[in-house]
Amino acid sequence: MRPFDFTIRTKQDVVDAVNRLGFLPYFENRIEGFSIEEHVGSEAWFDSAEGVWEWKGPLIRENAFAYGKFFDKKAVFMTKEWFLDYANYRRDGYDFDARFDDELASFKDKALFDLIDANAPVLSKNLKKLGNYRKDGNKGFDTLIVRLQEQGYVLISDFIYEKDRHGATYGWGVAQYSTPEHFFGEDFSANVYRRTPEESYERLFAHLKSLFPEEDEAVIRKFLK
Repeated sequence: MRPFDFTIRTKQDVVDAVNRLGFLPYFENRIEGFSIEEHVGSEAWFDSAEGVWEWKGPLIRENAFAYGKFFDKKAVFMTKEWFLDYANYRRDGYDFDARFDDELASFKDKALFDLIDANAPVLSKNLKKLGNYRKDGNKGFDTLIVRLQEQGYVLISDFIYEKDRHGATYGWGVAQYSTPEHFFGEDFSANVYRRTPEESYERLFAHLKSLFPEEDEAVIRKFLK
């Protein structure tokens, strides 16, 4: 079966697809057919009472999937196995302190990372308060948080819904941020740098090429960049 021959109608369908593919973007991207959006049934899309949007938090919690804006600023589910290679490649072998010491990260990046590291897991609204990311305060929260995700230092560990006085949830889920070290624990910390960044990149490339053998290699490399 080709990897894109599936239809998502239930939460378990997403679990099966992510486990089979290793990682799966939420929205359409450079690689045709490689997203939840392109294969979800109408009964599980945004106009449904409950669907893939509401499943995001449970999918992360129940399956320990890494989730975040990892490729092209777009959200992706990843298994821990493949996230280890992703983080190693994107970090280029650096933990965050070493990246900052080598002047490869800005003071703004470090300030936000340190807040997340010290408070993880932390809701985005609380993180903005802690860092004074407000109208008359510090700027650039959205840019910084996406960059930290794309570099493999931060992920979304859950989505928390507000509740009314009757206990019913409402509105959009609020993102909760963490570091992979906090989210996955010692198993991640002990194994994230077990390969060279180049080896991790080649593993990611070879895996995608095996899933999409007819895809132009340049498209795959742009996706991974």
